[in-house]
Amino acid sequence: MSAGPVTGVALLGALAGWAAVPLARRCTGPSVAARSDLAGRSTVAAVGAVVFGGFALARGADPALPVFLSVAAVGLVLALVDLACLRLPDPLVALAAGCGAFGLVVAALVTGTAGRLLPALAGAAVSFAAYLLLAVLPGSRLGFGDVKLAAALGLPLGWLGWSTLGLGLLLPHLINGVVVLALLAARRVRRDTALPFGPAILAGAWLAALLA
Repeated sequence: MSAGPVTGVALLGALAGWAAVPLARRCTGPSVAARSDLAGRSTVAAVGAVVFGGFALARGADPALPVFLSVAAVGLVLALVDLACLRLPDPLVALAAGCGAFGLVVAALVTGTAGRLLPALAGAAVSFAAYLLLAVLPGSRLGFGDVKLAAALGLPLGWLGWSTLGLGLLLPHLINGVVVLALLAARRVRRDTALPFGPAILAGAWLAALLA
């Protein structure tokens, strides 16, 4: 994809990020939003531009690019909500899954690659099973919202292939580990502090898609 379209997609991502903050505040409620301030709209807009621009650069030739962008737009809202109140609302996770499923079916029909839908479904199933297993382990801090989000993101990751799915399952734990160590070193958290895992799942899936 040339510079012009990439810039256009990045600007679309900035708009998605700008809109994500008030949408997230609606999900968290006024009391939580007032205490946490979620994030400045300009900051989230910049993150949206990077996320969308990265997809445009890496996946510009993929007919499923609109799928990745729509899921990413919902993901921006989910990340903000999880950062604010440590939860991933089912309606938003379902919206992300629905965008992925519907978009991939359309992409498969348009390109005549219906065979790619099977690994996409398998990716969702494998992601769900892997995160469910981790969530039920003794001492696990994963919530069922994390399990459902991983399954939703497993659809587009499975579309890209098993190696991409594997990266999408591994990278969130590496990212979260680095973040936790940094926060501990800065004495911003304690070992027993509850931290959101949704942003790491989303960031890991994004990086995996870029590296595919």
